[in-house]
Amino acid sequence: MLLDLTVGSIVGSERLTKDGDVMRAKDLGMLFLLAAMWGASFLFIRIAVPTVGPIVLAVLRVSLAAFGLIVYALVSRRATLLRGRWRIFLLIGLVNGAIPYVLIATAELHLTAALAAILNATTPLFAALLGVLWLGEHLTFRTACGLLFGLFGVAVLVGWSPLALDRALVVAVLASLLAAFSYAVAGIVAKRVSSGVPVLSLALGQQLRASALLLPLVVPIVATTPAVVHLSAPITLAIVSLAFLSTSVGYLLYFALIANIGPTRTLGVTFLVPPFGLLWGVLFLHETVQTSTALGLVHTQETYCARVRWAS
Repeated sequence: MLLDLTVGSIVGSERLTKDGDVMRAKDLGMLFLLAAMWGASFLFIRIAVPTVGPIVLAVLRVSLAAFGLIVYALVSRRATLLRGRWRIFLLIGLVNGAIPYVLIATAELHLTAALAAILNATTPLFAALLGVLWLGEHLTFRTACGLLFGLFGVAVLVGWSPLALDRALVVAVLASLLAAFSYAVAGIVAKRVSSGVPVLSLALGQQLRASALLLPLVVPIVATTPAVVHLSAPITLAIVSLAFLSTSVGYLLYFALIANIGPTRTLGVTFLVPPFGLLWGVLFLHETVQTSTALGLVHTQETYCARVRWAS
């Protein structure tokens, strides 16, 4: 069913779900909590990735997240239905875990946490584009305007950035955009292939398969590392928080929201992430809010306000 996604439809009085019902306060609270957690993930990555590297950080993230979910399953005595679904978990673990985790961590070697969070807000734009190209949805004038406005925002954000516009920056921006595209694919795939699969099974299955995909990439890195890397307390705390808070708990909320309000509105959380990413970066990393960053944030929020038609 096609819906008009607007700020009013998410946070206003008409909080409509995918079925046309009023969004429950619980779902709305979960949406903002998820945005805060995922906004913090850019902070945690920025702290840890210069020391451990993108691939090792991604492996630690998914492995510890899987461990946390297993402990949660045991403590809560909830069954995890993993057998016979390895193809589903492999696909979701690839496009919703392994690929974007490595790409975002690679990007944040050169980008601020705020800039990375804002670029990640292009996910719903890619979702709209995929709806046209993949799902055969009609490209309306409203959708086209939303896509062009979003791309213009990215151009302003990068072109007016105080960071040197060199090869490293271009690669970092492209990595962020590819990660956003992967998340858009994951949102569509998750809804289509995960029907009837419990939320805990989806979250755990994704992390386990992402671990299996990434672990072989760590072997040559560990083999060529001359010495054990010393992890300070802030770096260790950042890795643990990234795994347990932003990933274990975050994906329990994510898959629950997909089941409750649909993938389109759930993907809208990426428009709510940048303000939190900016806030955490300023508070804990003392990042400066540049003019380009502020304009990029405004553009993502204005795009969110635009009545872009999505597929639910």
